[in-house]
Amino acid sequence: MTIDKSLKVRAALIRTRSVLTRAERIEKLQSLERWAEGDSPVGLAKVRVYKLQMKKKKKEKKEDDAPAKGKKK
Repeated sequence: MTIDKSLKVRAALIRTRSVLTRAERIEKLQSLERWAEGDSPVGLAKVRVYKLQMKKKKKEKKEDDAPAKGKKK
């Protein structure tokens, strides 16, 4: 049974996950040079997941927009 489109959360996959899959952990360990080819994929070391925070963009005031708002047609 599928979920109705109106019930789905649109931002569900945007947030950072706190748990990585085994393949993601192996990739991370390889980049940190803590896992070599031939090591057992069972019992992997813990890998820290960093949360990214996006800064809000400031709205820029445009000089061209200000006079246009006052005029009505």
